[in-house]
Amino acid sequence: MKITLIAGARPNFMKIAPILHAIKKVQKQGQNIQFRLVHTGQHYDAKMSDTFFRELNIPHPNVNLECGGGTQAEQTASILIAFEKELLAHPADLVLVVGDVTSTMACAIVAKKLNTKVAHVEAGIRSFDLTMPEEINRMVTDSITDYFFTTSKTANANLLEYGTKEESIFYVGNVMIDTLLANQDQFQKPLFFEELKLKEKEYFVLTMHRPANVDETQKLKETMTEILSNVNGLPVVFPIHPRTAKIIESLNISASNLHIVEPLGYLEFNYLVQYAKAVVTDSGGITEETTVMGVPCLTLRDNTERPETITIGTNELVGTNPKNIKPALDKIFSGTWKKGGIPDLWDGKAAERIVKEIINIYG
Repeated sequence: MKITLIAGARPNFMKIAPILHAIKKVQKQGQNIQFRLVHTGQHYDAKMSDTFFRELNIPHPNVNLECGGGTQAEQTASILIAFEKELLAHPADLVLVVGDVTSTMACAIVAKKLNTKVAHVEAGIRSFDLTMPEEINRMVTDSITDYFFTTSKTANANLLEYGTKEESIFYVGNVMIDTLLANQDQFQKPLFFEELKLKEKEYFVLTMHRPANVDETQKLKETMTEILSNVNGLPVVFPIHPRTAKIIESLNISASNLHIVEPLGYLEFNYLVQYAKAVVTDSGGITEETTVMGVPCLTLRDNTERPETITIGTNELVGTNPKNIKPALDKIFSGTWKKGGIPDLWDGKAAERIVKEIINIYG
């Protein structure tokens, strides 16, 4: 059988990588599975270089459709057109999409219109917030998917509530955790770790990228002030997108304990997270990684599509009101933050289960 795997942004490759490794493993065992890796080029990432692929043992894509830039609509249209040509030139039995980026939705639509089966990895997760483009991508993708590979029982329940047939849902676990566990012993200390005199469990990691947090300048200033004023003088390391860095600079946000650094590679970033006292973020994926590494995580959002990181893991929703930050940080320093556990099947073997189920489906 032939599988086409889709990646549109760097986090997608983290999810695709263990699936490719699992496919290669069964190929060696005699299974007749061929794959083609398609990068839509949705996000340009300077760090997606030879080093990136080598570090994580990720094969280079067979093709890059170069569909970056433009508005949401322009990007979607560009991917639709380019991937249709790609799939017509290289037909597949199954198109496998991951996550919730625009490429996920667009490539699923193309595949279905060409009567090709679609599998969605990370299916069924929901924030129920339609102001998030990712939520729309999830909903559209899941409405036309054939095989749903899920990370949690909550995702299963969401799909069943939407009328998905139970036999099409496969509860396999979390492929991002496959990548995390496979690379944990290779995490790399960033060069600035010694320069900034960082000490284990005596610094915070901050990430923010959502427009609601970084584009509303007054709120951004209040958020940064609340964080920097309530970490008891400990260093706050902020790997930052250049665009956000310019906004912060224009607001004259500075403090002796604020350290703005360039975006980090996977191995360096997760080293930083693993030894942090806590992480403050508006990301979804980071909350999964902090849960597995047992690091307290404060999420600057009013909702999450990964509720298991809260009910089971180390994550808490702080919300988008900057005034909520101090009480949350106080809990960190008082030692009353919950310990957390690891969700079921987040064990590094999700990709193996996915490939096993695909083999069972296609015989």
